[in-house]
Amino acid sequence: MPSASIRYLGFIIRFIVLGLAIAFVIRWIAPSLTGASPDSPSANPPAATANNSASMVSAEGPFSYNNAVTRASPAVVSIYANKITTVRQYRIVPDPITRRLFGAIAAGPAYRKQEHSLGSGVVFSADGYVLTNNHVIDGADDIQLLLSDGRVAQARIIGADADTDLAVLKIDAADLPTIAVADQGEVSVGDVVLAIGNPFGVGKTVTMGIVSATGRQLRLSAYEDFIQTDAAINFGNSGGALVNARGELVGINTAVYRNGGGDGRSGGSQQDAEGIGFAIPVATAKAVLDQIIKHGMVIRGWLGTEYADLDAITPRNPDVQKGVIVLGVLPGGPADQAGIGRGDILLRVNGEDIESQAALRSMEAGLAPGSTARIDGVRSGSSFSVQLQVMQRPSRIATSG
Repeated sequence: MPSASIRYLGFIIRFIVLGLAIAFVIRWIAPSLTGASPDSPSANPPAATANNSASMVSAEGPFSYNNAVTRASPAVVSIYANKITTVRQYRIVPDPITRRLFGAIAAGPAYRKQEHSLGSGVVFSADGYVLTNNHVIDGADDIQLLLSDGRVAQARIIGADADTDLAVLKIDAADLPTIAVADQGEVSVGDVVLAIGNPFGVGKTVTMGIVSATGRQLRLSAYEDFIQTDAAINFGNSGGALVNARGELVGINTAVYRNGGGDGRSGGSQQDAEGIGFAIPVATAKAVLDQIIKHGMVIRGWLGTEYADLDAITPRNPDVQKGVIVLGVLPGGPADQAGIGRGDILLRVNGEDIESQAALRSMEAGLAPGSTARIDGVRSGSSFSVQLQVMQRPSRIATSG
Protein backbone atom coordinates (compact mmCIF):
# COMPACT_ATOMS: atom_id res chain seq x y z
CA MET A 1 0.00 0.00 0.00
CA PRO A 2 2.69 2.58 0.83
CA SER A 3 4.48 1.82 -2.47
CA ALA A 4 1.24 2.39 -4.42
CA SER A 5 0.80 5.81 -2.73
CA ILE A 6 4.37 6.78 -3.64
CA ARG A 7 3.81 5.81 -7.28
CA TYR A 8 0.58 7.81 -7.37
CA LEU A 9 2.30 10.92 -5.87
CA GLY A 10 5.15 10.66 -8.41
CA PHE A 11 2.61 10.56 -11.24
CA ILE A 12 0.91 13.72 -9.93
CA ILE A 13 4.27 15.58 -9.67
CA ARG A 14 5.30 14.61 -13.21
CA PHE A 15 1.93 15.77 -14.53
CA ILE A 16 2.29 19.17 -12.81
CA VAL A 17 5.88 19.70 -14.15
CA LEU A 18 4.76 18.78 -17.68
CA GLY A 19 1.85 21.23 -17.48
CA LEU A 20 4.10 24.08 -16.35
CA ALA A 21 6.55 23.36 -19.17
CA ILE A 22 3.76 23.43 -21.79
CA ALA A 23 2.40 26.71 -20.37
CA PHE A 24 5.89 28.32 -20.51
CA VAL A 25 6.33 27.31 -24.16
CA ILE A 26 2.88 28.60 -25.15
CA ARG A 27 3.54 31.93 -23.35
CA TRP A 28 6.66 32.64 -25.47
CA ILE A 29 5.34 31.25 -28.79
CA ALA A 30 1.83 32.75 -28.66
CA PRO A 31 1.54 35.29 -25.82
CA SER A 32 -1.94 36.34 -26.96
CA LEU A 33 -3.28 32.89 -25.93
CA THR A 34 -2.18 33.53 -22.36
CA GLY A 35 -3.97 36.87 -22.10
CA ALA A 36 -0.73 38.85 -21.73
CA SER A 37 -0.78 42.36 -23.24
CA PRO A 38 1.63 42.82 -26.15
CA ASP A 39 2.33 46.37 -24.86
CA SER A 40 3.48 45.20 -21.46
CA PRO A 41 7.24 45.28 -20.85
CA SER A 42 7.32 41.62 -19.93
CA ALA A 43 5.41 40.61 -23.08
CA ASN A 44 7.76 42.35 -25.52
CA PRO A 45 11.21 42.95 -24.04
CA PRO A 46 12.99 43.27 -27.45
CA ALA A 47 10.94 46.40 -28.29
CA ALA A 48 11.95 48.04 -25.04
CA THR A 49 15.59 47.28 -25.76
CA ALA A 50 15.25 48.73 -29.27
CA ASN A 51 13.71 51.94 -27.92
CA ASN A 52 16.55 52.36 -25.43
CA SER A 53 19.10 51.80 -28.21
CA ALA A 54 17.43 54.38 -30.46
CA SER A 55 17.43 56.91 -27.64
CA MET A 56 21.13 56.27 -27.01
CA VAL A 57 22.00 56.66 -30.72
CA SER A 58 20.02 59.92 -30.91
CA ALA A 59 21.99 61.31 -27.99
CA GLU A 60 25.39 60.24 -29.32
CA GLY A 61 25.13 61.22 -32.99
CA PRO A 62 23.81 60.22 -36.42
CA PHE A 63 24.62 57.09 -38.35
CA SER A 64 25.27 59.12 -41.52
CA TYR A 65 26.86 62.51 -42.26
CA ASN A 66 25.22 62.76 -45.67
CA ASN A 67 23.37 65.95 -44.72
CA ALA A 68 26.64 67.64 -43.72
CA VAL A 69 28.34 66.54 -46.95
CA THR A 70 25.37 67.61 -49.07
CA ARG A 71 25.47 71.03 -47.43
CA ALA A 72 29.23 71.66 -47.74
CA SER A 73 30.46 69.69 -50.75
CA PRO A 74 29.03 71.93 -53.54
CA ALA A 75 31.16 74.84 -52.25
CA VAL A 76 34.43 72.89 -52.54
CA VAL A 77 36.23 73.19 -55.89
CA SER A 78 39.24 71.48 -57.45
CA ILE A 79 42.19 73.67 -58.48
CA TYR A 80 44.63 72.97 -61.29
CA ALA A 81 47.52 75.46 -61.40
CA ASN A 82 50.22 75.56 -64.06
CA LYS A 83 53.45 77.52 -64.23
CA ILE A 84 56.43 77.71 -66.56
CA THR A 85 59.86 77.38 -64.94
CA THR A 86 63.37 77.59 -66.34
CA VAL A 87 65.36 74.40 -65.79
CA ARG A 88 69.05 73.73 -66.34
CA GLN A 89 70.74 70.38 -65.89
CA TYR A 90 74.05 70.22 -64.04
CA ARG A 91 76.79 67.65 -63.92
CA ILE A 92 78.50 66.96 -60.59
CA VAL A 93 82.29 67.09 -60.88
CA PRO A 94 83.79 63.97 -59.26
CA ASP A 95 87.00 65.71 -58.15
CA PRO A 96 86.27 67.26 -54.70
CA ILE A 97 88.78 70.13 -55.13
CA THR A 98 87.34 71.17 -58.50
CA ARG A 99 83.83 70.82 -57.10
CA ARG A 100 84.67 73.19 -54.23
CA LEU A 101 86.18 75.72 -56.64
CA PHE A 102 83.64 75.66 -59.43
CA GLY A 103 80.65 73.77 -58.08
CA ALA A 104 78.45 71.85 -60.51
CA ILE A 105 79.02 72.34 -64.24
CA ALA A 106 76.11 73.02 -66.60
CA ALA A 107 75.43 69.96 -68.74
CA GLY A 108 73.43 71.79 -71.40
CA PRO A 109 71.38 74.88 -72.22
CA ALA A 110 68.51 75.98 -70.03
CA TYR A 111 65.02 75.03 -71.14
CA ARG A 112 61.50 75.91 -70.10
CA LYS A 113 59.33 73.34 -68.37
CA GLN A 114 55.67 73.37 -67.39
CA GLU A 115 54.87 72.35 -63.82
CA HIS A 116 51.48 71.38 -62.52
CA SER A 117 50.02 71.88 -59.06
CA LEU A 118 46.89 70.26 -57.69
CA GLY A 119 44.74 71.49 -54.83
CA SER A 120 41.29 72.38 -53.60
CA GLY A 121 39.45 75.58 -52.71
CA VAL A 122 36.38 76.81 -50.88
CA VAL A 123 33.79 79.20 -52.35
CA PHE A 124 33.01 81.96 -49.87
CA SER A 125 30.79 84.23 -51.97
CA ALA A 126 28.19 83.63 -54.65
CA ASP A 127 29.99 86.04 -57.00
CA GLY A 128 33.14 83.93 -57.10
CA TYR A 129 35.63 84.58 -54.28
CA VAL A 130 37.49 81.36 -53.49
CA LEU A 131 39.93 80.71 -50.64
CA THR A 132 42.79 78.23 -50.97
CA ASN A 133 46.36 77.66 -49.81
CA ASN A 134 49.09 79.96 -51.11
CA HIS A 135 51.39 77.03 -51.87
CA VAL A 136 48.79 75.61 -54.27
CA ILE A 137 48.88 78.64 -56.61
CA ASP A 138 52.27 80.20 -55.78
CA GLY A 139 53.97 81.29 -59.00
CA ALA A 140 51.18 79.94 -61.20
CA ASP A 141 50.61 81.44 -64.65
CA ASP A 142 47.33 79.66 -65.33
CA ILE A 143 44.75 78.60 -62.73
CA GLN A 144 41.68 76.53 -63.61
CA LEU A 145 38.86 75.69 -61.20
CA LEU A 146 36.57 72.69 -61.58
CA LEU A 147 33.21 73.60 -60.03
CA SER A 148 30.78 71.19 -58.41
CA ASP A 149 28.43 71.35 -61.43
CA GLY A 150 31.20 70.27 -63.81
CA ARG A 151 32.03 73.71 -65.23
CA VAL A 152 35.66 74.81 -65.59
CA ALA A 153 36.42 78.45 -64.77
CA GLN A 154 39.52 80.58 -65.24
CA ALA A 155 40.67 82.14 -61.95
CA ARG A 156 42.84 85.13 -61.16
CA ILE A 157 44.73 85.83 -57.94
CA ILE A 158 43.31 88.67 -55.85
CA GLY A 159 45.99 88.41 -53.19
CA ALA A 160 48.10 85.98 -51.21
CA ASP A 161 49.46 85.85 -47.68
CA ALA A 162 52.56 83.68 -47.29
CA ASP A 163 52.55 84.27 -43.51
CA THR A 164 49.41 82.14 -43.16
CA ASP A 165 49.75 80.19 -46.44
CA LEU A 166 46.41 81.47 -47.72
CA ALA A 167 45.38 82.99 -51.04
CA VAL A 168 42.18 84.44 -52.51
CA LEU A 169 41.08 83.70 -56.09
CA LYS A 170 38.27 85.21 -58.13
CA ILE A 171 36.26 83.68 -60.95
CA ASP A 172 33.63 85.38 -63.09
CA ALA A 173 30.47 83.59 -62.00
CA ALA A 174 27.21 84.20 -60.21
CA ASP A 175 24.89 82.30 -57.89
CA LEU A 176 27.60 79.88 -56.83
CA PRO A 177 26.97 77.57 -53.85
CA THR A 178 28.83 78.97 -50.84
CA ILE A 179 30.20 77.38 -47.69
CA ALA A 180 28.41 77.78 -44.37
CA VAL A 181 30.80 79.07 -41.70
CA ALA A 182 30.54 77.85 -38.11
CA ASP A 183 29.22 80.69 -35.93
CA GLN A 184 31.99 80.60 -33.37
CA GLY A 185 34.52 78.76 -35.49
CA GLU A 186 35.68 76.95 -32.39
CA VAL A 187 36.35 73.23 -32.24
CA SER A 188 37.13 70.93 -29.36
CA VAL A 189 39.23 67.80 -29.15
CA GLY A 190 37.00 64.84 -29.98
CA ASP A 191 34.65 66.74 -32.33
CA VAL A 192 33.77 64.84 -35.51
CA VAL A 193 35.11 66.58 -38.64
CA LEU A 194 34.99 65.86 -42.38
CA ALA A 195 37.74 66.76 -44.86
CA ILE A 196 36.52 67.53 -48.39
CA GLY A 197 38.87 67.92 -51.35
CA ASN A 198 40.41 66.33 -54.43
CA PRO A 199 43.24 64.04 -53.24
CA PHE A 200 45.69 63.02 -55.98
CA GLY A 201 43.18 64.21 -58.58
CA VAL A 202 40.89 61.19 -58.15
CA GLY A 203 37.87 63.48 -57.74
CA LYS A 204 36.02 65.08 -54.87
CA THR A 205 36.43 62.92 -51.79
CA VAL A 206 35.16 63.05 -48.22
CA THR A 207 37.08 61.59 -45.28
CA MET A 208 36.03 61.52 -41.64
CA GLY A 209 37.89 61.80 -38.36
CA ILE A 210 37.97 63.76 -35.15
CA VAL A 211 39.79 66.83 -33.91
CA SER A 212 42.96 65.38 -32.41
CA ALA A 213 44.39 68.62 -30.98
CA THR A 214 44.17 72.39 -31.34
CA GLY A 215 46.70 75.22 -31.25
CA ARG A 216 49.46 73.20 -32.94
CA GLN A 217 52.68 75.04 -33.92
CA LEU A 218 54.64 73.49 -36.82
CA ARG A 219 56.89 76.43 -37.76
CA LEU A 220 55.78 76.24 -41.37
CA SER A 221 54.69 79.88 -41.42
CA ALA A 222 54.69 82.97 -39.23
CA TYR A 223 51.15 82.71 -37.87
CA GLU A 224 50.07 79.24 -36.81
CA ASP A 225 47.27 77.89 -34.68
CA PHE A 226 46.59 74.63 -36.50
CA ILE A 227 43.73 72.22 -35.91
CA GLN A 228 45.12 68.68 -35.90
CA THR A 229 42.87 65.93 -37.22
CA ASP A 230 43.04 62.26 -38.15
CA ALA A 231 40.67 62.77 -41.10
CA ALA A 232 42.74 61.68 -44.10
CA ILE A 233 44.42 64.65 -45.84
CA ASN A 234 46.51 63.93 -48.93
CA PHE A 235 48.21 65.74 -51.79
CA GLY A 236 45.41 67.65 -53.53
CA ASN A 237 43.42 68.22 -50.34
CA SER A 238 45.33 71.44 -49.62
CA GLY A 239 42.95 74.40 -49.60
CA GLY A 240 39.89 72.20 -49.16
CA ALA A 241 37.28 72.34 -46.43
CA LEU A 242 37.33 70.88 -42.94
CA VAL A 243 33.71 70.92 -41.74
CA ASN A 244 31.88 69.86 -38.61
CA ALA A 245 29.05 67.32 -38.39
CA ARG A 246 26.58 70.05 -39.45
CA GLY A 247 28.50 70.82 -42.65
CA GLU A 248 29.86 74.14 -41.35
CA LEU A 249 33.41 75.21 -42.17
CA VAL A 250 35.83 75.06 -39.23
CA GLY A 251 39.17 75.00 -41.07
CA ILE A 252 41.12 75.03 -44.33
CA ASN A 253 43.12 71.82 -44.86
CA THR A 254 46.76 72.68 -45.43
CA ALA A 255 49.37 70.09 -44.45
CA VAL A 256 50.17 66.60 -43.23
CA TYR A 257 52.91 65.59 -40.84
CA ARG A 258 56.02 64.31 -42.51
CA ASN A 259 58.26 61.97 -40.53
CA GLY A 260 60.89 61.96 -43.26
CA GLY A 261 61.37 65.71 -43.67
CA GLY A 262 59.67 68.33 -45.79
CA ASP A 263 56.82 70.62 -44.88
CA GLY A 264 53.94 68.28 -45.71
CA ARG A 265 52.49 70.63 -48.31
CA SER A 266 53.46 68.93 -51.57
CA GLY A 267 53.51 65.47 -53.07
CA GLY A 268 57.19 64.70 -52.57
CA SER A 269 58.94 61.46 -51.72
CA GLN A 270 58.87 61.98 -47.97
CA GLN A 271 57.07 59.41 -45.88
CA ASP A 272 53.75 60.62 -44.49
CA ALA A 273 52.69 59.76 -40.97
CA GLU A 274 49.19 58.31 -40.78
CA GLY A 275 46.34 60.23 -39.20
CA ILE A 276 48.19 63.51 -38.55
CA GLY A 277 46.79 66.30 -40.70
CA PHE A 278 46.49 70.02 -40.08
CA ALA A 279 44.02 72.76 -40.95
CA ILE A 280 44.02 76.54 -40.56
CA PRO A 281 41.19 77.63 -38.22
CA VAL A 282 38.30 79.30 -40.00
CA ALA A 283 38.62 82.46 -37.88
CA THR A 284 42.14 83.03 -39.23
CA ALA A 285 41.09 82.12 -42.77
CA LYS A 286 38.08 84.45 -42.72
CA ALA A 287 40.14 87.37 -41.38
CA VAL A 288 42.73 86.92 -44.14
CA LEU A 289 40.01 86.59 -46.77
CA ASP A 290 38.30 89.82 -45.68
CA GLN A 291 41.56 91.81 -45.66
CA ILE A 292 42.70 90.56 -49.05
CA ILE A 293 39.33 91.37 -50.62
CA LYS A 294 39.40 94.84 -49.05
CA HIS A 295 43.09 95.76 -49.38
CA GLY A 296 44.58 93.20 -51.76
CA MET A 297 46.89 92.15 -48.94
CA VAL A 298 46.90 91.50 -45.19
CA ILE A 299 47.84 94.52 -43.07
CA ARG A 300 49.41 93.68 -39.73
CA GLY A 301 51.03 95.62 -36.94
CA TRP A 302 54.70 95.11 -36.16
CA LEU A 303 56.96 95.87 -33.19
CA GLY A 304 60.28 95.36 -34.98
CA THR A 305 61.65 92.62 -32.69
CA GLU A 306 62.50 88.96 -32.77
CA TYR A 307 61.57 87.04 -29.65
CA ALA A 308 61.18 83.56 -28.22
CA ASP A 309 59.55 81.84 -25.27
CA LEU A 310 61.57 82.12 -22.09
CA ASP A 311 61.98 78.36 -21.74
CA ALA A 312 63.57 78.14 -25.18
CA ILE A 313 66.46 80.40 -24.21
CA THR A 314 66.99 80.27 -20.48
CA PRO A 315 65.70 78.30 -17.47
CA ARG A 316 62.42 79.64 -16.19
CA ASN A 317 62.80 82.56 -13.79
CA PRO A 318 60.52 81.86 -10.81
CA ASP A 319 59.76 85.58 -10.58
CA VAL A 320 58.61 85.75 -14.24
CA GLN A 321 55.88 83.24 -15.07
CA LYS A 322 54.85 84.64 -18.47
CA GLY A 323 56.27 86.67 -21.31
CA VAL A 324 58.92 86.40 -24.04
CA ILE A 325 62.58 87.29 -24.29
CA VAL A 326 63.84 89.66 -27.00
CA LEU A 327 66.42 88.03 -29.29
CA GLY A 328 67.03 90.96 -31.59
CA VAL A 329 65.79 94.43 -32.51
CA LEU A 330 65.58 95.92 -35.99
CA PRO A 331 67.64 99.15 -36.11
CA GLY A 332 65.31 102.09 -36.52
CA GLY A 333 62.21 99.98 -35.92
CA PRO A 334 59.48 100.70 -33.34
CA ALA A 335 61.09 98.71 -30.52
CA ASP A 336 64.51 100.20 -31.20
CA GLN A 337 63.13 103.73 -31.13
CA ALA A 338 61.36 102.96 -27.84
CA GLY A 339 64.60 101.70 -26.24
CA ILE A 340 63.79 97.98 -26.14
CA GLY A 341 66.92 95.87 -26.45
CA ARG A 342 68.19 92.33 -26.69
CA GLY A 343 67.62 90.35 -23.49
CA ASP A 344 64.60 92.37 -22.36
CA ILE A 345 61.64 90.31 -21.18
CA LEU A 346 58.29 91.53 -22.52
CA LEU A 347 55.34 90.85 -20.23
CA ARG A 348 52.31 92.80 -21.48
CA VAL A 349 50.99 94.69 -24.51
CA ASN A 350 48.44 97.39 -23.69
CA GLY A 351 47.88 95.70 -20.33
CA GLU A 352 47.24 92.24 -21.79
CA ASP A 353 49.52 89.44 -20.58
CA ILE A 354 51.83 87.81 -23.14
CA GLU A 355 51.36 84.06 -22.76
CA SER A 356 53.88 82.96 -25.41
CA GLN A 357 55.76 84.10 -28.50
CA ALA A 358 52.92 82.78 -30.68
CA ALA A 359 50.43 84.82 -28.66
CA LEU A 360 52.56 87.96 -28.96
CA ARG A 361 52.83 87.52 -32.71
CA SER A 362 49.04 87.44 -32.95
CA MET A 363 48.72 90.39 -30.59
CA GLU A 364 51.10 92.61 -32.55
CA ALA A 365 49.47 91.58 -35.84
CA GLY A 366 46.19 92.92 -34.49
CA LEU A 367 47.67 96.33 -33.70
CA ALA A 368 46.83 99.03 -36.23
CA PRO A 369 49.90 100.47 -37.99
CA GLY A 370 50.43 104.03 -36.80
CA SER A 371 48.81 103.40 -33.42
CA THR A 372 50.60 103.66 -30.09
CA ALA A 373 51.15 100.57 -27.95
CA ARG A 374 52.31 100.31 -24.36
CA ILE A 375 54.86 97.59 -23.62
CA ASP A 376 55.57 96.43 -20.06
CA GLY A 377 58.57 94.28 -19.31
CA VAL A 378 61.57 93.45 -17.18
CA ARG A 379 65.17 94.51 -17.86
CA SER A 380 68.03 93.29 -15.66
CA GLY A 381 65.58 92.50 -12.86
CA SER A 382 63.83 95.90 -12.96
CA SER A 383 60.40 96.65 -14.43
CA PHE A 384 60.03 99.07 -17.31
CA SER A 385 57.20 100.49 -19.42
CA VAL A 386 57.53 102.18 -22.81
CA GLN A 387 55.26 103.58 -25.52
CA LEU A 388 56.06 102.74 -29.11
CA GLN A 389 54.66 103.63 -32.53
CA VAL A 390 53.41 100.51 -34.30
CA MET A 391 54.61 100.01 -37.89
CA GLN A 392 53.11 97.89 -40.68
CA ARG A 393 54.68 94.47 -40.84
CA PRO A 394 56.84 93.95 -43.95
CA SER A 395 55.39 91.41 -46.38
CA ARG A 396 58.12 88.83 -45.74
CA ILE A 397 60.56 88.92 -42.83
CA ALA A 398 62.46 86.28 -40.91
CA THR A 399 60.79 85.15 -37.69
CA SER A 400 62.05 83.30 -34.67
CA GLY A 401 59.00 81.04 -34.67
